[in-house]
Amino acid sequence: KGKAKSPKGKKITLKIAKNSIRITLDGRRRLDLSKMGITTFPKCILKLADVDELDLSRNMLKKIPGSIEKFEKLRWLDLHSNQLEELPEAIGKLQNLFYLNICNNKLTSSSLPEGLSLLKNLHILNLGLNRIDSIPTTLGALKELTEIGLFDNALTAIPKSVKRLPKLKKLNVERNPFPDSIKEEDHSDPIKRVETLHLVQDKDLCSSCLKMCKGERDKLQQLMDVTPKSSKKSSFSSLLTPNSTAMNNQEEWRVR
Repeated sequence: KGKAKSPKGKKITLKIAKNSIRITLDGRRRLDLSKMGITTFPKCILKLADVDELDLSRNMLKKIPGSIEKFEKLRWLDLHSNQLEELPEAIGKLQNLFYLNICNNKLTSSSLPEGLSLLKNLHILNLGLNRIDSIPTTLGALKELTEIGLFDNALTAIPKSVKRLPKLKKLNVERNPFPDSIKEEDHSDPIKRVETLHLVQDKDLCSSCLKMCKGERDKLQQLMDVTPKSSKKSSFSSLLTPNSTAMNNQEEWRVR
């Protein structure tokens, strides 16, 4: 009987790939090969390496080759929900990359290449639903990052170099086994924001200025009173994937 054969997957030809190119609303060329049952990276798409966006999500890929570096213009790369156990060092050559989604794979801390720290233009990075137990401090070199997804991993700490990224606005680290001492902190959004800045005290204002300030404050309060209150949970819409939003407990969605 022997071992069970692994699925062959769909063979992607150059013709299929060309017919899978879509123009996005902002005029970019996206090669969309998501949900195609692909088990190995189709070499033919290297002939289409001038696309702006590449979507290989929701397939059965176990490996991305170093030849991914040929996609020099790539700004948007989606690899979520595959079977990836490693990423190539060459991913660091994608210097124009703005968005990288590698959520819901089988990545570990040791399989994160140092090349990730070279993606100087990266704004959004999603590493959620993997098997990562530590984040390399070198990610602190990605000064343009505004959003990071680290949810549903095995993290026990977040490096200060990552939490202190200058432009970071959203950090989703929900459902990680943080120690109790760390759980007391607000991990859903550790970015400190100043919503009200008091420069002077009321007694230091003249009567007309004080009246004007109080009037503006009352208008703001009225607006807040009529605006529906959102839930306490932080919103991480861009850091989630279609198969990871249905349940708080993600185990049913995690790739095996």
